[in-house]
Amino acid sequence: MPGPSWSTVSPIVEGMTTVAKRVTTAAPRTAAPRTAAPKTAAPKTAVPKAAVPRTAAPKKEYRVVRYLREVRAEVRKVVWPSRRNTLKLTGIVLAVTAAMSIALGLIDWVFSRVFSLILR
Repeated sequence: MPGPSWSTVSPIVEGMTTVAKRVTTAAPRTAAPRTAAPKTAAPKTAVPKAAVPRTAAPKKEYRVVRYLREVRAEVRKVVWPSRRNTLKLTGIVLAVTAAMSIALGLIDWVFSRVFSLILR
């Protein structure tokens, strides 16, 4: 059985090399060294708390929302097959499923006949 043609393998290899280039050229992530903050007493002010304007704290993003946003971003990256290609591959799957069902049914029938002859 001949192997896949180069036209089939070429886009896959090119995609893999593109990903490898991105991975190798990415800047390494380094964590900033942790240093203990100097412990100094905060100066006490006489301003009442109500007079201090409150800045809006950044909203804590829920895990589910973040997950769904990441899923949406990944789905946008997917290269979907054409309708023609999808129908062709679906036909192949259905044909192989039908062929295997018939083959397994025949094998089961043969074994049931053989065992019924042996057990009589």
